[in-house]
Amino acid sequence: MGKLIYGFTVSVDGYIADARGSIDWSEPSDELHQYWNDFERQTALSFYGRRLYELMSAYWPTADEDPDAPPLVVDFARVWRAMPKVVFSRTLESVDWNSRLERGDPVEVVTRLKAETDGNLEVAGATLAAPIVQAGLVDEFRLVIAPTVVGGGTPFFPTLPSWISLRLLENRTFPGGAVLLRYAAEND
Repeated sequence: MGKLIYGFTVSVDGYIADARGSIDWSEPSDELHQYWNDFERQTALSFYGRRLYELMSAYWPTADEDPDAPPLVVDFARVWRAMPKVVFSRTLESVDWNSRLERGDPVEVVTRLKAETDGNLEVAGATLAAPIVQAGLVDEFRLVIAPTVVGGGTPFFPTLPSWISLRLLENRTFPGGAVLLRYAAEND
Protein backbone atom coordinates (compact mmCIF):
# COMPACT_ATOMS: atom_id res chain seq x y z
CA MET A 1 0.00 0.00 0.00
CA GLY A 2 1.26 3.44 -0.89
CA LYS A 3 1.59 6.51 1.28
CA LEU A 4 -0.48 9.46 -0.01
CA ILE A 5 1.16 12.87 0.41
CA TYR A 6 -0.43 16.27 -0.15
CA GLY A 7 2.10 19.07 -0.31
CA PHE A 8 2.26 22.60 -1.65
CA THR A 9 3.78 26.00 -1.07
CA VAL A 10 1.28 27.93 1.03
CA SER A 11 1.00 31.58 2.08
CA VAL A 12 1.20 32.35 5.80
CA ASP A 13 -2.59 32.75 5.74
CA GLY A 14 -3.09 29.29 4.22
CA TYR A 15 -3.59 29.81 0.48
CA ILE A 16 -1.90 28.03 -2.44
CA ALA A 17 -2.96 30.75 -4.91
CA ASP A 18 -4.12 34.32 -4.41
CA ALA A 19 -7.59 35.65 -5.30
CA ARG A 20 -6.51 36.10 -8.95
CA GLY A 21 -5.20 32.53 -9.11
CA SER A 22 -1.57 33.67 -9.15
CA ILE A 23 1.23 31.70 -7.50
CA ASP A 24 3.94 34.18 -8.51
CA TRP A 25 4.50 35.01 -4.83
CA SER A 26 5.71 31.44 -4.19
CA GLU A 27 8.92 31.49 -6.26
CA PRO A 28 11.23 28.94 -4.58
CA SER A 29 14.86 29.43 -3.61
CA ASP A 30 17.31 27.03 -5.27
CA GLU A 31 17.41 24.92 -2.09
CA LEU A 32 13.61 24.70 -1.97
CA HIS A 33 13.45 23.92 -5.69
CA GLN A 34 15.89 21.06 -5.07
CA TYR A 35 13.70 19.83 -2.22
CA TRP A 36 10.66 19.63 -4.54
CA ASN A 37 12.77 18.00 -7.29
CA ASP A 38 13.88 15.30 -4.84
CA PHE A 39 10.32 14.85 -3.57
CA GLU A 40 8.99 14.34 -7.11
CA ARG A 41 11.86 11.96 -7.94
CA GLN A 42 10.66 9.72 -5.07
CA THR A 43 7.01 9.80 -6.17
CA ALA A 44 5.65 6.56 -7.63
CA LEU A 45 2.39 8.13 -8.86
CA SER A 46 0.97 11.64 -8.91
CA PHE A 47 -2.71 12.66 -9.08
CA TYR A 48 -3.52 15.88 -10.95
CA GLY A 49 -6.68 17.84 -11.58
CA ARG A 50 -7.19 19.34 -15.03
CA ARG A 51 -6.22 22.92 -14.17
CA LEU A 52 -2.92 22.11 -12.48
CA TYR A 53 -2.09 19.54 -15.16
CA GLU A 54 -2.68 22.14 -17.88
CA LEU A 55 -0.52 24.66 -16.00
CA MET A 56 2.30 22.16 -15.53
CA SER A 57 2.09 20.70 -19.04
CA ALA A 58 2.26 24.17 -20.60
CA TYR A 59 5.84 24.58 -19.33
CA TRP A 60 7.59 21.50 -17.93
CA PRO A 61 7.58 19.11 -20.92
CA THR A 62 9.99 21.36 -22.84
CA ALA A 63 11.57 23.46 -20.08
CA ASP A 64 14.84 21.54 -20.34
CA GLU A 65 15.18 22.47 -24.03
CA ASP A 66 15.81 26.13 -23.18
CA PRO A 67 19.60 26.63 -23.47
CA ASP A 68 19.42 29.16 -20.61
CA ALA A 69 17.47 26.85 -18.28
CA PRO A 70 19.23 26.43 -14.95
CA PRO A 71 20.14 22.87 -13.89
CA LEU A 72 17.31 22.73 -11.32
CA VAL A 73 14.75 23.46 -14.03
CA VAL A 74 16.31 20.91 -16.40
CA ASP A 75 16.24 18.30 -13.65
CA PHE A 76 12.61 18.98 -12.67
CA ALA A 77 11.45 18.89 -16.30
CA ARG A 78 12.97 15.43 -16.76
CA VAL A 79 11.58 14.15 -13.46
CA TRP A 80 8.11 15.55 -14.20
CA ARG A 81 7.91 14.03 -17.69
CA ALA A 82 8.97 10.60 -16.45
CA MET A 83 6.77 10.51 -13.34
CA PRO A 84 3.55 8.47 -13.79
CA LYS A 85 0.52 10.75 -13.53
CA VAL A 86 -3.23 10.23 -13.29
CA VAL A 87 -5.15 13.26 -14.54
CA PHE A 88 -8.78 13.70 -13.47
CA SER A 89 -10.84 15.54 -16.07
CA ARG A 90 -14.23 15.36 -17.70
CA THR A 91 -13.22 17.75 -20.49
CA LEU A 92 -9.72 16.81 -21.65
CA GLU A 93 -9.64 14.47 -24.62
CA SER A 94 -6.11 13.20 -24.03
CA VAL A 95 -3.00 13.62 -21.86
CA ASP A 96 0.71 13.09 -22.53
CA TRP A 97 4.02 12.75 -20.71
CA ASN A 98 3.51 9.46 -18.89
CA SER A 99 -0.03 10.45 -17.90
CA ARG A 100 -3.33 8.68 -18.10
CA LEU A 101 -6.78 10.24 -18.12
CA GLU A 102 -9.29 9.32 -15.42
CA ARG A 103 -12.96 10.31 -15.40
CA GLY A 104 -14.02 8.36 -12.29
CA ASP A 105 -14.68 9.57 -8.76
CA PRO A 106 -11.35 10.79 -7.31
CA VAL A 107 -11.98 9.27 -3.87
CA GLU A 108 -12.75 5.84 -5.34
CA VAL A 109 -9.86 5.93 -7.82
CA VAL A 110 -7.30 7.18 -5.28
CA THR A 111 -8.46 4.59 -2.73
CA ARG A 112 -7.97 1.80 -5.26
CA LEU A 113 -4.62 3.03 -6.61
CA LYS A 114 -3.28 3.72 -3.11
CA ALA A 115 -3.97 0.07 -2.25
CA GLU A 116 -2.36 -1.15 -5.49
CA THR A 117 0.76 1.06 -5.55
CA ASP A 118 3.88 0.78 -3.43
CA GLY A 119 5.80 3.93 -2.49
CA ASN A 120 4.86 7.59 -2.28
CA LEU A 121 1.79 8.87 -4.06
CA GLU A 122 1.11 12.59 -4.43
CA VAL A 123 -2.11 14.52 -4.79
CA ALA A 124 -1.34 17.78 -6.61
CA GLY A 125 -3.72 20.72 -6.44
CA ALA A 126 -6.19 21.94 -3.85
CA THR A 127 -9.40 21.35 -5.82
CA LEU A 128 -8.59 17.70 -6.48
CA ALA A 129 -7.20 17.26 -2.95
CA ALA A 130 -10.36 18.59 -1.23
CA PRO A 131 -12.54 15.44 -1.43
CA ILE A 132 -9.49 13.22 -0.89
CA VAL A 133 -8.53 15.12 2.30
CA GLN A 134 -12.16 15.11 3.45
CA ALA A 135 -12.28 11.31 2.95
CA GLY A 136 -9.25 10.88 5.22
CA LEU A 137 -7.03 9.34 2.54
CA VAL A 138 -4.01 11.63 3.02
CA ASP A 139 -1.24 10.10 5.14
CA GLU A 140 1.12 13.06 5.15
CA PHE A 141 0.86 16.82 4.65
CA ARG A 142 3.82 18.90 3.48
CA LEU A 143 3.27 22.63 3.79
CA VAL A 144 6.02 24.97 2.70
CA ILE A 145 5.01 28.26 4.29
CA ALA A 146 6.09 31.20 2.11
CA PRO A 147 6.76 34.46 3.96
CA THR A 148 3.80 36.12 2.21
CA VAL A 149 0.22 36.95 3.15
CA VAL A 150 -2.13 36.99 0.14
CA GLY A 151 -5.43 37.85 1.87
CA GLY A 152 -7.61 35.27 0.12
CA GLY A 153 -7.70 32.81 -2.74
CA THR A 154 -7.53 29.03 -2.98
CA PRO A 155 -7.07 27.48 0.47
CA PHE A 156 -4.72 24.55 1.04
CA PHE A 157 -7.23 22.80 3.32
CA PRO A 158 -10.90 22.33 2.41
CA THR A 159 -13.74 22.66 4.88
CA LEU A 160 -13.52 19.52 7.01
CA PRO A 161 -16.23 17.41 8.67
CA SER A 162 -14.00 17.29 11.78
CA TRP A 163 -10.42 18.11 12.69
CA ILE A 164 -7.40 16.09 11.58
CA SER A 165 -4.84 15.43 14.31
CA LEU A 166 -1.29 15.80 13.01
CA ARG A 167 2.12 14.66 14.26
CA LEU A 168 5.16 16.73 13.29
CA LEU A 169 7.66 14.71 11.27
CA GLU A 170 10.01 17.48 10.14
CA ASN A 171 10.47 21.21 10.09
CA ARG A 172 13.08 23.03 8.06
CA THR A 173 13.83 26.60 7.09
CA PHE A 174 14.91 27.48 3.55
CA PRO A 175 16.75 30.58 2.29
CA GLY A 176 14.36 33.50 1.91
CA GLY A 177 12.35 32.48 4.97
CA ALA A 178 10.18 29.64 3.61
CA VAL A 179 9.51 26.97 6.26
CA LEU A 180 8.67 23.31 5.63
CA LEU A 181 6.18 21.74 8.03
CA ARG A 182 5.81 18.02 7.40
CA TYR A 183 3.05 16.23 9.31
CA ALA A 184 1.69 12.68 9.52
CA ALA A 185 -2.08 12.45 9.71
CA GLU A 186 -3.13 10.64 12.88
CA ASN A 187 -6.01 8.69 11.39
CA ASP A 188 -8.06 6.58 13.79
